[in-house]
Amino acid sequence: MQREEVLEHALHILEQQGLANTTFEMVAARADYPVEEMQRFWPDREALLYDALRYHSQQIDAWRRQLIHDEEMRDEDKLLARYDALSGCVDNERYPGCLFIAACSFFPDPTHPIHQLADQQKRAAWEFTHALLTRLEVDDPAMVAEQMELVLEGCLSRLLVKHNRADVDTARRLAEDILRLALCRQGGALT
Repeated sequence: MQREEVLEHALHILEQQGLANTTFEMVAARADYPVEEMQRFWPDREALLYDALRYHSQQIDAWRRQLIHDEEMRDEDKLLARYDALSGCVDNERYPGCLFIAACSFFPDPTHPIHQLADQQKRAAWEFTHALLTRLEVDDPAMVAEQMELVLEGCLSRLLVKHNRADVDTARRLAEDILRLALCRQGGALT
């Protein structure tokens, strides 16, 4: 079994069961891989969690890089593409609530490697949003990025609990409204 396959199984269980409830044995059973063999790569649950979250972070970073360089999409659509991706996940019975928020709560010490990894991913998400808003020349892109990330994080947190596609649709509409309002301010329509 490949390392990535085990990590995919771990992510799926994390999405379904949450960070606190996911055990090393659950991942081994889901991957149909002996616990003893897994421990050669991950000595304990915390090492497996760190690697799964790092792997997930790398997937998200690659997706964002691909998206930001897509010359066929408008920047406005790139900002909202995360909701399309989330809808697709929910349709496939994957509930990628914000594992990074959960990780910060579960490992509250800011010096803990899992907390730092989660914090780094949150900063990368904000930077992605800020970069696109800056390209769109919206007024106060930092504040608008904060608003858009807050909506996204709320949606992701809700997915951890509710597993409801309607929440993704609602969050998308709210993000569209924030973006529309920011673009109107840019044109001076609200002054």
